[in-house]
Amino acid sequence: MGSQSKAKTIFILASMVGWLIVGAALIYLFPVIADLVVSSERTHLWMKTLSRGDYNPMLAELGGGAALIITVAANIIWYQRFEGKL
Repeated sequence: MGSQSKAKTIFILASMVGWLIVGAALIYLFPVIADLVVSSERTHLWMKTLSRGDYNPMLAELGGGAALIITVAANIIWYQRFEGKL
């Protein structure tokens, strides 16, 4: 196994968590995206059914968007400053 600094290991784990949050937000947003892209009777019914419950895609939009911005910015900073890439 290769040697790797503790800082890089922590960064990679934190980055993985960020990408997992972004992925979870996209999964939660799938009904809205499907309704916008396909816009069929079935997707409208799906959204109507979801809206009767507590489905609110705003949390996924804000949380996932914030996680995406933070994760991408952290990756850019890390690779520019510590890896000498980008």
